[in-house]
Amino acid sequence: MSTNWRDVGAVETLAQRAVNAVQVEATRLAVICREGQFSVLSGTCSHVGGPLGEGSLDGEYLTCPWHYWKYHWQSGLGEPGFEEDAIPAYASRVEAGRLLVDLESRTKRSRKPHAPHPLARNPQRSPGGIRVVAISTTSMTEGHPRFSTSDYLLDIALAKAGSAACETRLIRLRDLKFRHCEGFYSKSARACTWPCSITLMDASDQLDQVYEAFVHWADVMLIATPIRWGAASSLYYKMIERMNCIQNQETIANRELLRNKVAAFIITGGQDNVQAVAGQMLGFFAEVGCVFPQFPYIAHSRGWTAEDMENNVREVRDSALLRTGAEALVERSVAMARALLRDALEPCDHIRGGRKGHPLSE
Repeated sequence: MSTNWRDVGAVETLAQRAVNAVQVEATRLAVICREGQFSVLSGTCSHVGGPLGEGSLDGEYLTCPWHYWKYHWQSGLGEPGFEEDAIPAYASRVEAGRLLVDLESRTKRSRKPHAPHPLARNPQRSPGGIRVVAISTTSMTEGHPRFSTSDYLLDIALAKAGSAACETRLIRLRDLKFRHCEGFYSKSARACTWPCSITLMDASDQLDQVYEAFVHWADVMLIATPIRWGAASSLYYKMIERMNCIQNQETIANRELLRNKVAAFIITGGQDNVQAVAGQMLGFFAEVGCVFPQFPYIAHSRGWTAEDMENNVREVRDSALLRTGAEALVERSVAMARALLRDALEPCDHIRGGRKGHPLSE
C-alpha cells in the first residue's frame, strides 16, 4: 500500500474553482472539481509544458491555457483522436474535509508521434539565382479592385527583378485568410513557438505562405504599404505581429531564422509621415535579422492636406521618377543580396548565432 499520500488542501476551498494549480514538493498538479467530484492530474501539459493548473474545463476535458490541448479530467487521456497524448493522473480521496493525493499512483505520460510542420525544417538556402518576394499590404474589397499606388510600384519593381533573371513571387496579404496574433507570448515566452502556434494549430491559416517565403525561400523581401493615418496599413501590422515568433526565436532560443536576407520598402499615400512609417519598418525588419541596401525605401506623398486622391493616383501613375525609383530599389536590393551570398564565409547554421554569438566570430 502506498505511503506517499499528500494533503493538497481543504475540499471546501478547492471546490470554489473548477481547476486549481497546486504544488506538492517538486510536483505540479491540476486539481479539478467537477459536479462535486475531485480528480488530480499532472499540472504540466505534454505539448510544450503549459501550466494545466491555470487551465479551464470544457465539458469533460481540461484545456491547457497556452495552446488549448485537452485532456480528460479523470483519466488524463487526450481528447478523441489524441488519446495517446496523455498526462499523468493520480489517485485521490477526501478525508476529514481534506483532499489527499497519492503521488506514487502516477499513470504514464505519453505523446503520440506528430510529424514536424514543414516550416520547422532547418533553414538552408538551396542553390539557384536570387529570389525576390514582393508583399502587398494594401487592403481591398474582394471583387471590387481599385488602383493602388503602392501595388503599382511594387509590380514595377517585381517586373524589374524578373527581367534581371531573378525568381519572383508576389503575395497579396488581402488574398490570404490568417488570424491575428493571439498573444501567446504574453502568456509565457515559451508559449510563443516556431512555427507560430497558430500555424501549428490551424491548418487553414494561410500566413504559412509568408513564413515559407521569408524564412526558407527569399533573398530579397520587398514590402509595399499605403500610409493610413500616418502609419503603415493594418494588414502590415497584422503580418508583423505574427512575425513575433521569428523575433522570439532570436531572444529566447538563440536561433537565427533569417540570415543574408535583404528588406526594402515602398511607401505611398495621400498623407504625410513617410519617415515615421519607414522608421518603423526599418526598425522591425532589422530586429528580425534583415539587412538593407543603400537608400532602402522609396516613397511618395503629397502631404496631409492633399485630399484629392484622384490627383494623387494620377501623379504616381504618370511619374517616370517613381517608376525608375522602383526599378532602382530592386536593383540595389538584388545587388546587396548577391554580395551577401558571395561573401558568406560558411554555410548557414541557423541554430547557433543570433544575439548571443555569431558563428563568424567564433
